[in-house]
Amino acid sequence: MRYFTKTFAMACLLLFGGALVAAPPAKAVVEIDVTKGNVQPLPIAITQFQTQNPVGRQITEVVTADLRRSGLFAPIDPAAFVQKDISPDVAPRFADWTVINAQALVTGKVSPEADGRLRVEFRLWDTFAGQQLDGQQFYTTPENWRRVAHIIADAIYERLTGEKGYFDTRVVFVSETGAKQSRVKRLAIMDQDGANVNYLSDGSDLVLTPRFSPSRQEITYMSFGRGEPRVYLLQLETGQREVVGNFPGMTFSPRFSPDGQKVVMSLQQEGNANIYAMDLRSRATTRLTSTAAIDTSPSYSPDGARIVFESDRGGRPQLYTMGADGSGQNRISFGDGSYSTPVWSPRGDLIAFTKQSGGQFQIGVMRPDGSGERILTSGFHNEGPTWAPNGRVLMFFRDQKGGGGPQLFSIDLTGTNEQRIATPGFASDPAWSPARE
Repeated sequence: MRYFTKTFAMACLLLFGGALVAAPPAKAVVEIDVTKGNVQPLPIAITQFQTQNPVGRQITEVVTADLRRSGLFAPIDPAAFVQKDISPDVAPRFADWTVINAQALVTGKVSPEADGRLRVEFRLWDTFAGQQLDGQQFYTTPENWRRVAHIIADAIYERLTGEKGYFDTRVVFVSETGAKQSRVKRLAIMDQDGANVNYLSDGSDLVLTPRFSPSRQEITYMSFGRGEPRVYLLQLETGQREVVGNFPGMTFSPRFSPDGQKVVMSLQQEGNANIYAMDLRSRATTRLTSTAAIDTSPSYSPDGARIVFESDRGGRPQLYTMGADGSGQNRISFGDGSYSTPVWSPRGDLIAFTKQSGGQFQIGVMRPDGSGERILTSGFHNEGPTWAPNGRVLMFFRDQKGGGGPQLFSIDLTGTNEQRIATPGFASDPAWSPARE
């Protein structure tokens, strides 16, 4: 029996792996190729976690919702289960699960500890191979049950797909309320599924375009207090807030470098805009482009070696890449329409963008050399893509034709699994967090 311990910053949560020794990895039948253009969801049975309180049912519901929403799994209706009230302490009757075509099975339970914490455990089974794939225990405070559910869903996702999960993540966004002409915009953060919304500003100052650090739980955002655009750096775990600088010509918040030590931004001067990098320790800035055009929306590659950005130097907005020092500037988009808001995938293999063409706003992806362009979704007004940390799902915001306000949506790389992310009010400018430690 093997154990490891991991401390989470927000809630004294301890994770112990190997509560039961997992069998050797199963093959084929429970493995999903997420690189296929059209994925057939895997039938999976998720039994209710045994417990004497509502937490077991709540964890089961969140795990089920996470896996279903990914588009890769098809949870089976519990009414079809042959074996009822199954305990994770014993092996299931595999024939009872293969008969309903459950190719994977999840069992679990929640037990109270003497110190007031909860012990949550689960098992993942390959029903056709008749063996356990994973088994873990978690000790947590009762109020942290939802995060445990997301971590369990991540473990299942990773074991069955070979890809890192993205459920134990958060999204920062701009919450919008009030009439369209006088919207109150507050900085807000939530779990990736829309739960646990928390407001980070009070609405007294206009806030725009928050950006997550790829290496830490911190964000930058723009605020227009006193009529001047200021960029703030906010540490989410401590609430510490500091001014990065006053940038009168800035139109978007800066984006972090992969190591979190620099930000890259666009500053407007005398009718044109150029791209600058700032060292967050010394506050020294370096100019990276020098054109009479508008260069904006820069985003680092995950290795920090290159930057993708938007420029109208060719007559209309297109996408360009360059070295992190400004060298080797090269146009990569050549399709009809205008391209904007590029964001490099955390995997490094794709760049997401907004494209305006034929009266529609589209969210698409292309390779870093501009090849393989694919449109994932199209509508009246789609904008602002942001990547999940595993590089397989995008979130963006959409304004509906005929009024109303912006709402958040997610879509995977197949373009077939679009989901609305419910928020208390209107929402725009999402930015996905890195995986939490």
